[in-house]
Amino acid sequence: MLTRTPAQTLTDQLAARFAERIRSRLLAAGTRLPSVRECARQQGVSPYTVVAAYDQLLAQGLVESRPQKGFFVRDLVAPPAAASTRTRRADPPAARGGGPLPGVSRIDATALIRGMFHQASSKPQPGSGVLPSQWLENAFMPQAVRRVTSGASLIENSLSYGEPKGDARLREALAQRLASIHLPVSPEQIVTTVGATHALDVVSRTLLKAGDPVMVEEPGWSVEFARLDALGMRVLPVPRGPDGPDLDVMARYCELHHPRLFVSVSVFHNPTGYCLSPGSAHRVLQLAQQYDFHIVEDDTYSHIAPEHATRLSVLDGLSRTIYVSGFAKILAPNWRVGFLAAPQDLVERLLDTKLLATLTTPSLLERALALCIEQGQLRRHADRVRDRLAAARARSVRHAEAAGCRFAAEPAGLFGWVDTGVDTDVLALRMLDEGYLLAPGGLFHATPAPSTLMRINFANTQDAAFWRVFERRVAEQRGSSRG
Repeated sequence: MLTRTPAQTLTDQLAARFAERIRSRLLAAGTRLPSVRECARQQGVSPYTVVAAYDQLLAQGLVESRPQKGFFVRDLVAPPAAASTRTRRADPPAARGGGPLPGVSRIDATALIRGMFHQASSKPQPGSGVLPSQWLENAFMPQAVRRVTSGASLIENSLSYGEPKGDARLREALAQRLASIHLPVSPEQIVTTVGATHALDVVSRTLLKAGDPVMVEEPGWSVEFARLDALGMRVLPVPRGPDGPDLDVMARYCELHHPRLFVSVSVFHNPTGYCLSPGSAHRVLQLAQQYDFHIVEDDTYSHIAPEHATRLSVLDGLSRTIYVSGFAKILAPNWRVGFLAAPQDLVERLLDTKLLATLTTPSLLERALALCIEQGQLRRHADRVRDRLAAARARSVRHAEAAGCRFAAEPAGLFGWVDTGVDTDVLALRMLDEGYLLAPGGLFHATPAPSTLMRINFANTQDAAFWRVFERRVAEQRGSSRG
């Protein structure tokens, strides 16, 4: 809560609190600030203090006032001309015989991403997309780095650009890793990238052009919606259920819009934790063959998933599928090592796109990662993380249910898809005051809308302290809505 001090008035403190969140983009452009009365009640100050604080934010150009609607965070990045262009692109013309094409109205996933770099506090963050750093600490990574940077190895791996496709030793290790999940590929079919997100971007830039329709699972990874929107693609949201994507919706999209690509997270889908069923996978591949589109399968969570889980790439044998994964979730977020495995006839095109963007990728860290894989250290580390995550998930589920939450999907993997019973956009603002960054449900939809759902990170929500604050804030929110 705010505290009156001789050095700073309550008005100045409140304005500074909102200003810091807006400038760090923890409050995204377009976010509605709490009403004057609601903010006064939340912060324990008078309405006059809130009005004065909002006036300061107006004067600083951080918010705008909309008559009869309230105060909204301004877009500090895009100038008016760019913003109008973005709106037109996000509202494409009607497609052939299909009426208005569903698309992205305005996506802002950066608040959650920036929360990874600008922590709301030192507390475990429920909305985080990564494992706690202490879970990833190990001795074998520094040892591998020392080996590849000692003596002649440092010169060999530093003073040239390296191989365009990526370190040969790493690609060989990756091919063996993929064989263990029943996806036999040649090292020549593998291209390393600067993380899995870069791999997805390479695929999009290679296979698509601005305006192309792309099917993406919904709810889905907010960054993927935002990334495709930034490239000028037309997003076709496909509802994701326990067994897989809604096949009727996919078939309808295929008939009306002839999409060029389908982006899927088959195993431990983000945010629901769903895994694809064999029957659903078979039908998706039939649609891809019938309507001539490719599938990019994001297997980011492969290291914490069972090897026998259904994967489109395995069933398809990399005919129409492109497999993408990386190591940020399980090993080294800042090494930024990812990769893609593709049909042989697409590899050179994908490599050309990589070369235009990055020339090549860092050989030193790729070679160090190869050592970690070859010696079995990564596998053993992943086993330990999997066991630890299972225990954390069990504790988190107990706390969530005791706090009155309902799981909208069976708890699995790293994330839980939780129904809180209240508007999680509003709740997220309340919890930010307590030092917790949430991931509200609306963030995981192509067109954000109020939702009672939120995504939680099981590793960061096993502490009862968070849930006590959560229960108190939910009760306050329900009380204010009744009032």
